[in-house]
Amino acid sequence: MSDGDLSTTELVVASKQGDNAALGQLLEQYRGYLLMLAHRNLSERLRRRVDPVDIVQVTFLEAKRDLHMFRGESPGEFAAWLRNMLKNNVATAVTRHVMTQKRSMRKEVNADGKAADDSAGSPWITQLPGSTTSPSGVAIKSEAAMALLEALHQLPETQAEAIRLRYMEGLPLAQIVERMGKSDTAVAGLLKRGLQKLRTLIDSENNPWL
Repeated sequence: MSDGDLSTTELVVASKQGDNAALGQLLEQYRGYLLMLAHRNLSERLRRRVDPVDIVQVTFLEAKRDLHMFRGESPGEFAAWLRNMLKNNVATAVTRHVMTQKRSMRKEVNADGKAADDSAGSPWITQLPGSTTSPSGVAIKSEAAMALLEALHQLPETQAEAIRLRYMEGLPLAQIVERMGKSDTAVAGLLKRGLQKLRTLIDSENNPWL
């Protein structure tokens, strides 16, 4: 069986046994999750200075370096380990760019005098699975992805991740169950409650994921 055929659980085991290819594939499975968390935990103002993609990349490098310290066995435990690492990196970014920056971000303006705002076109959105289509559809789908991500900020983290896996990555229920380390019933409940909330926040008819 090739690495491409391994389940997430098998990738965790293989990675801990020193299979670098498996680790690379495993980390890629969590890229979208970490991007969502980074975007969620960085304020709009801070995102003008810190790209969530960079936070995720640092987290990946640390995960490769410190894998020997990971004591879990399941995808859920691996996700929690990555999440804690990412949150530490976000906190470091906040300290570096907010607490110790001499120049106030409020003074950053663009040529027309308005505060810079990249929230509608952040380059990291193109790294989310399924975020690009044909050239004519990229802008529309990216805009829809941003609307969905902003709405996901208003959901509990587990609901947001279940929704992202189902409607942005297109994973079947069985894979979401394994990736999140929860039961079928629990994931189904997260999806149901998350969708109910999302449909009060965004126009589902014009969003390709809902």
